[in-house]
This record gives sequence, C-alpha cells and structure tokens, in this order.
Amino acid sequence: MASSKEYLDFVLEQLSELTDITYKSMMGEYIIYYQGKIVGGIYDDRFLVKPEKSAIKLMPNADYELPYEGAKEMLLVDDVDNKDFFVELFNSMYEELPAPKVKKKK
Repeated sequence: MASSKEYLDFVLEQLSELTDITYKSMMGEYIIYYQGKIVGGIYDDRFLVKPEKSAIKLMPNADYELPYEGAKEMLLVDDVDNKDFFVELFNSMYEELPAPKVKKKK
C-alpha cells in the first residue's frame, strides 16, 4: 500500500518549524531529509525514523516496524500531532545521522 500525498502534507506541516526539510518520492513512499541527511520516511501512511540512540531515548516505548519487506527496522513515531516533539526529535538525531553519500562523477 502506498502512502497518501495528504499524509505527506500533514507530516510536512508538522515539520514546518524546522528549516531545510525535503523529501523524495520513492515507489509510492516518501524519504524525509533534514539538512541533507535521511531521518526516516513515510511508509504505508506511517512515519518511521532511523533507530538512532537519541530517538530511542526520546521514544523508549516506540514500536519497531519494517518500512517494507527486507528493510531494517525503524521506529514508529506515534506523536505526529506534536510539532515541538518533532523539532526536538530531529534536532537530537541530526548529529548521529550519517552524512549524505557523495555521488561519484563519471
């Protein structure tokens, strides 16, 4: 099941307090970037983030879910209605996230 554009728009509105939020559509789902780093994504109208230490600390009871078959487990963000929580979550995760891969020139 693909994610809806309406859910993407809702999540982007919740993230509007943050600067440099971008997304990329990928096979009916959406990858969410914060300042160029992948934080998580929207899969089957669920917002999932990478299980970084800071995210686990902020959401100790979060469910681990698969974004799609064969993927690594991610954390389900239940508190999607709380803009302040999103700001805290993304800012705390940022330093732990891997730097974007540099594309090789041919």
